Amino acid sequence: MGKYLHFEDLEIWKEAMRICKEVYFLFKECRDYGLKDQIQRSAVSIPSNIAEGYERKTIKDTTHFLYIAKGSCGEMRTQLYLSIALELIDKKKGLELIEQSKSLSVKIYNFIQSINKDVDKN
Repeated sequence: MGKYLHFEDLEIWKEAMRICKEVYFLFKECRDYGLKDQIQRSAVSIPSNIAEGYERKTIKDTTHFLYIAKGSCGEMRTQLYLSIALELIDKKKGLELIEQSKSLSVKIYNFIQSINKDVDKN
């Protein structure tokens, strides 16, 4: 954690913001307002929880919020799968976002592991 001054410096936060923006654009014209609201909330939750955890400045709080962000990746993926199945979004774009979310989830987990390794060294 020490090499980053601000959460805005974190690659996982930047990637989460890119995904969130893509979700908003993809669902811009969606008329299923319940699903649209839910997927936008889960997408926003990812970078928001990364930021909140990082700002807490304790390992316990940081990892807790990173796990919430990771969980939101899974929630968003589920909603993307449903959106594809219901033909509410373009299948190709939906699958691309699913893959990006899987990759981000792994990166969040790896970041959690690196934080825990730093703690173990001290």
